[in-house]
Amino acid sequence: MIKSMTGFGRALADDGKRSVIVELKGVNHRYFDVNIRMPKSLFPLEDRIRKTLQEYITRGKLDMFITYRNHIKDDLEVKYNESLAGRYASVLKRMRDELGLVDDVSVSLISKFPDVVYTEETEENLDEIWILLEKAVRDASAIMQDMRQKEGELLKRDMLQKADSILDKLEIIKSREVTVMPAYREKLFERLKGIMDQIPVDENRLALEVAMYSDRASIDEEITRLASHMEQFRSFLAEEEPVGRKLDFLAQEMNREANTMASKSVDITITNTVLEIKNDIEKIREQMQNIE
Repeated sequence: MIKSMTGFGRALADDGKRSVIVELKGVNHRYFDVNIRMPKSLFPLEDRIRKTLQEYITRGKLDMFITYRNHIKDDLEVKYNESLAGRYASVLKRMRDELGLVDDVSVSLISKFPDVVYTEETEENLDEIWILLEKAVRDASAIMQDMRQKEGELLKRDMLQKADSILDKLEIIKSREVTVMPAYREKLFERLKGIMDQIPVDENRLALEVAMYSDRASIDEEITRLASHMEQFRSFLAEEEPVGRKLDFLAQEMNREANTMASKSVDITITNTVLEIKNDIEKIREQMQNIE
């Protein structure tokens, strides 16, 4: 199935205690390249995230944004600095004794001093978080895949239309070649014969040389190979596996045959038709750049 490399997916997973939002944005790229932005506390889960993504996507540049929230904050522990609190209490008692003050030293008083009472994050259970995160990653990936498949179908339809256009033009060239080459051989023979009238020459040998030269100018093989490439192109588009790299290589071969036809052509109509084919191939190559 043809898939585009462009797409977007967003998913939310929430279990009442925690929530995870995953956003995915994909564009075309020669390889699988992922950039993940997420809280530091989730860094140990990065490898699991990448492996999960690769179940859905084999090629393209992905930007992933992960937002994590702990709603009940059970990852925070309240502590107090025992040593610091003792020093505060000691100073307050000394002030009381030396200055003859009323003794109002209390826990509530000491706890208000800086750094006496503080909170400290405890490590969360990453396996529990992963259950939530995996769901969000898979849901976002599935949404992106749906978008990529729909766009891929549009690309496929457009490329098949251009492939039909190329095959139609090849038929024009093939029928033109049938009449052009015999006339070309005859014209070439007459011109050479006229030039060499003053020089004794074996007409049979001259005819053989003209035939050999004309064969080198023939584009029958290129027509056959390009038609074969177009059939292979259709076959690739029908495959279920990602075929982007295969299509890239095939497009180069298609262009090579078209270039050879253009350089060997001895007829302006054929030349112009080949140039139209080259234009169609270039349009196909542009579409291929976005196929997984």
